[in-house]
Amino acid sequence: MMIKAADLIAEFLENKGIRHVFGIVGAGNVHIFDAIHRRGFTQIVCVHHEQAACMAMQTYYRIHGTPTAAILTTGAGSTNGVTGVVSAWMDSLPGLVISGNENSRFTRTDNPLRVWGVQGYDSTEMVAKVTKYAKRVLEAGMVMYELEKAYHIVQEGRPGPCWLDIPMDIQAAQVDQTLLPTFESDAEATKPPAESLEQLAPQVLDKLRQAKRPVLWLGHGIRLAGATDLLEPLLSALNIPALISWAGIDMIASNHPLVYGRAGVYGQRCANFVLQNADLVLCIGTRLAIPQIGYALDELARAAELIVVDIDEAEATKHGKRVSMPIVADAGRFIGALLSGLTEQCLETAYGDWIAQCDNYRACYPWVGAEHADEPPYINSYRFMEKLVEHFKPDQVIVTDMGTALLSGHQVIKTKPGQRLMTSTGLGEMGYGLPGAIGASFARNRGEVMCLNCDGGMMMNLQELQTIVHHKLPIKLFIFNNDGYLMIKHTQNNLFSGRQVSVDRSNGVSCPDFSALATAFGMPSYQIRSWEDFDQVLPKVQGEIGPVICEIFMCPTQLFSPKLSLSSLPDGRLVSPPLEDLSPLLPREELRGNMLVGMHPKSEGLTAQ
Repeated sequence: MMIKAADLIAEFLENKGIRHVFGIVGAGNVHIFDAIHRRGFTQIVCVHHEQAACMAMQTYYRIHGTPTAAILTTGAGSTNGVTGVVSAWMDSLPGLVISGNENSRFTRTDNPLRVWGVQGYDSTEMVAKVTKYAKRVLEAGMVMYELEKAYHIVQEGRPGPCWLDIPMDIQAAQVDQTLLPTFESDAEATKPPAESLEQLAPQVLDKLRQAKRPVLWLGHGIRLAGATDLLEPLLSALNIPALISWAGIDMIASNHPLVYGRAGVYGQRCANFVLQNADLVLCIGTRLAIPQIGYALDELARAAELIVVDIDEAEATKHGKRVSMPIVADAGRFIGALLSGLTEQCLETAYGDWIAQCDNYRACYPWVGAEHADEPPYINSYRFMEKLVEHFKPDQVIVTDMGTALLSGHQVIKTKPGQRLMTSTGLGEMGYGLPGAIGASFARNRGEVMCLNCDGGMMMNLQELQTIVHHKLPIKLFIFNNDGYLMIKHTQNNLFSGRQVSVDRSNGVSCPDFSALATAFGMPSYQIRSWEDFDQVLPKVQGEIGPVICEIFMCPTQLFSPKLSLSSLPDGRLVSPPLEDLSPLLPREELRGNMLVGMHPKSEGLTAQ
């Protein structure tokens, strides 16, 4: 039976149960779009920029749990998608990108030309280092095989995107469906190289028994492993304090008694004190990125032994001898092995004094404190986030952009079971919020999503407002208006003695009136300038059944705190303090009293702000 290769793609999507894909039609993918439309199972969500397709693909997976696809055309259609692909690569999110290209006679690997006709170029070579698999399909009979192979690869081991480039004539070609080769995976070959977990888990448990101040540091790899349901049993069985990475915030209730927050450069004081006073840190499914650990590895939990569990051997071993036990394993399998090795007498009451100390940190250093005071007439974004949480719905899904939305959101937002919080934590690209909210909404069958954005980030993918309006998606869009790029304002203040360029209306960057913009797109809009506005407006916004914009006006120079910042010694030299010494600096005697392992020499010479 003869079948068009493009129809094989549509059939593949249906076989995988993929209800939504994202993309923009063009000459390079018109056969694919037509085939998907004719088959009628998968809906093509037409965005207005290809990077948005690859970003929406990510949040769709985060919510739905099924990898989906971005369908790109050739030329600029595929180059536009690269930002979203790199973002998925960095955050270990699976997704399949299918791009079109010139006629296959121009796309052979030995073609020395810079440009292949019109819009043709070597897209697979371009993305080879930011995908798990990149392949140009030059035989129509291999289309289904390559689709199955790529779909398997995106999910095996450490997940990530794959890219298939299918030239226009290959899409249109007819193939004999009875002669198609089939892809079969070798499950054993894809297991990560590691010692037997049955041997390693008891060793880890022995180290936990010997420790006096152990800490679990839990990351998004646990969700990727499908093991979030093991977290509460793990904490209950081990009875030791836990910290959560930003990417893993919504894996467990933020008010769990053994969860002490999110440590890092923009961490909470409580969480950083817990981390820095530990004598054993067991990291599971978190890659210990610079925003988590700072820039001086020898200052990280300096009295602690580090054990790192990661499915990626390069991540598990990247910190060298600082990690005493790098364990290459799936997070879920490792946690399962730990639980299997526990006995009833294990660790139930071993750490009472340490837990009491961690409880004291939490009581003394709430997430919103004196440093977050309002600067009249403006309201502080941290206090806004704290009150916003009170208006969350039981199944609230929140997607954030960068800047204010990212920082104050991830430092303050508390989630409960059934609620989700997500953003781009690796690439951290401005403009992620709108397409991220679109992907999450479609994954919820056009369900409600709260999108926390900023004026600068809004401009990066502003065109996707029309996608939201077209599909009548119930996306509640909160925009923090701080006149430009607030984080860069602070960077320039620190580096250039207050000299600023290209960050706000006065020096080259301006944003539109978002309420007027909402009217242009046919959306209702609200504004919040005071707490009185907040009390009146929030219930209305949460009560809207369609898309809505709510603009929050905040101080154009508001600080982000606490954070790890450069500080001055009495002689004028600048130093970067250790993670426990966040700005605004605490009185030295107070810091000394909080450090069970002793105050770092760097901190001794600094003065509270």
